[in-house]
Amino acid sequence: MIFVDTGAWYALATPSDPDHDQAKGFAASISEPFVTSDYIVDELLTLFGVRGQKAKGVEWIQDVLQHGAADLVRVIEEDFANALRIYEQFQDKDWSFTDCTSYAIMQRLQLKRAFPFDHHFRQFGIVTVEPATA
Repeated sequence: MIFVDTGAWYALATPSDPDHDQAKGFAASISEPFVTSDYIVDELLTLFGVRGQKAKGVEWIQDVLQHGAADLVRVIEEDFANALRIYEQFQDKDWSFTDCTSYAIMQRLQLKRAFPFDHHFRQFGIVTVEPATA
């Protein structure tokens, strides 16, 4: 399973995004299932709304969540507590709290691969970032 972050979802859904072609190419080249979290969904739908693309967010819900294009993992109490610890421990990083919940979920589920388009997941040091050139 590959954990998908907000930036990758946005790039996949938005042809004008600079990472769109790379995201589409990577998604088409793999057979492993995607997994994401409820916090990522929140962040992504907020991003669509802030950028005036709420209809694109509704389309994403239908294409991805309702049609099973990704498994949805919910942040549980243990993840939340671990994310708080991670947020405190790594004060030198500019990770959002959502990033910290992703870190905690990947630890809990022992996920070894992530599909982001930011440097935070490389900083985590616990997963391989895909695509390799991202």
